[in-house]
Order: sequence, then structure tokens, then C-alpha cells
Amino acid sequence: MTPEILEFDPTPGQPEALSPGLRRVLATNPSPMTFRGTNTYLVGTREIAVIDPGPDSDAHLEAILAALEPGQSISHILVTHAHVDHSPLAARLSQRCGADIWAFGDALAGRSAVMQELAAQGLAGGGEGVDASFRPDHTLADGELVMGDGWQLETLHTPGHFGNHVSFAWNDICLTGDHVMGWASSLVSPPDGDLTDFMASCHRLNARQWSVFHAGHGAPITEPNARLDWLIDHRLGREAEILAALQDGPARAYDLACRIYTETPTALMGAATRNVFAHLVDLTGKNIVSPQGPLESEAVFERL
Repeated sequence: MTPEILEFDPTPGQPEALSPGLRRVLATNPSPMTFRGTNTYLVGTREIAVIDPGPDSDAHLEAILAALEPGQSISHILVTHAHVDHSPLAARLSQRCGADIWAFGDALAGRSAVMQELAAQGLAGGGEGVDASFRPDHTLADGELVMGDGWQLETLHTPGHFGNHVSFAWNDICLTGDHVMGWASSLVSPPDGDLTDFMASCHRLNARQWSVFHAGHGAPITEPNARLDWLIDHRLGREAEILAALQDGPARAYDLACRIYTETPTALMGAATRNVFAHLVDLTGKNIVSPQGPLESEAVFERL
């Protein structure tokens, strides 16, 4: 990581103003997958929308409630996606404040057909942990507006990192969850993550001009469209590396990951392998590679 990225180190539990009507409260769950922890956002000045309550944490629950100023109340609880670092606290927060939970759907919502098939074959999620018990009170449709006193958020279905992932547009600001982050590229881990969907979501966001992205982890992204360009180019570069490696002959995702991710710590090789497999599934869909047999995580892939 660059020194600028490492400079992001807010005090957990302390609300920080980001712009008029927008604050951030950092959860106490730092890890190699979450960086400093999960960013919970508070939108509004009277009726507050809480975006991504975060992990099931007593301390973070109390920090969110303590962030309310006189005359403020929570009217909406919005969840970008059902990973265990984003959604579990929603139920307890709802019980405490009485606000309903809004999301695209449960942990299985929004999965592509190919990912549904992989899951049916027994492929389990890997990496970040799925909140399988998550159930919103209200399901949000792509393009649906969520409104409160003095604010309006546009729901953008941005699958890729997770099938039920949504981002929330607030004028030219976008709260991007884990789809776009500044400190790392997003994990795309089948069957919960789908690279074909991820790239389509990147292009969709890039069709609009934004002033800033506020992500689920890490600092604000002040050049959001440039970051999207980087993410797209990064994925295309990884695709080129995979195809070049397959020139030497058929290989499994793990073997390709070991050849490509030469500087990745051993503890993260599982995630790297999942990323490579996500690319191989995408390339299979584009008829550029093919598995020697059924499409599965241990399949041997060859170039066509």
C-alpha cells in the first residue's frame, strides 16, 4: 500500500463529517480483508439513513446510536450487501431504533445463472463470509429511490463482488460498498462474486460523472472515474496474464494463481485462486477458454 492509503486511520466509533449531511463511523473490525474496518455512513440531518451497520458488535451498535445528535433519529437502515462485515448488525440496530432494513434482497438475491449452477454443484463462498441469515424488511429494485427528510438516495444494483450488492447515489456522490474501494481491488469470489457482472457494474458506474466515492472500507476516493478506469484496466491486465499463462498448456485456477500472484502472502492465496477462477468463468462465458469437463473450481482450463 502507498503511504497515502496508510494515512487513512480514523478513530473507531468516532463520527467524522465528510460533507454536509454525511458522516462516517468506523467499526472495530480491522483485518487483511477489511483494512481499518467497515465504514458505516450516516446520511441526513434529521431523519438519518444508516448505510452498512457493519458486523455484529456491541461497541459499534452503541457508537452508531451515540452519533445521533439532538433532534435526530434513524429512519432507514440500508445494506449494500450481505457479507458478515456489512449486514449482521442491521437486525439489532433495527430493534433498538425501530427503523426498517432495506436491501436488494437476501444473501442469494442477484446471483447470475452460472453462479447459481456452481452453487448447486456444491461450490461454497470463500473469503469474506456470507451473512446467510440476512433478511431485509424491504427489497430495493434497481433505480428505486429511497427518500427521507432532506435526502434522496438512488439504488444502483452493482453485482460482481456479491450478487445482492447495491451502491447508493446521492447527487454526484456514490456510496459504493465493496464494489469500488481505494485501498484494494474488490474480491470477486464465485459463487457469490461474478466477474462478468463486476465488469458490467464498473462500466455502468463509469458512464456517469461523480465527485467522490465513499467505500465500505478505506478513505474517500476523490477521483472516482479514474479509479473505475484503473479497476477495469487492472482486470483486463489480469485476464491477459491468465491467457498468457495458458499458452504454456492447460492448467487449474490454483496453478495459474501461483504463477501470477508471485508476491502474494500464502494466507491470501485462496482469495487469489478465487479471483483467477472468476476470470476463468468469465472467459468461458466469452468462449475464449474452456474447462476440460464440467465447469468447476478444480477444472483444468485450456485456451480455445
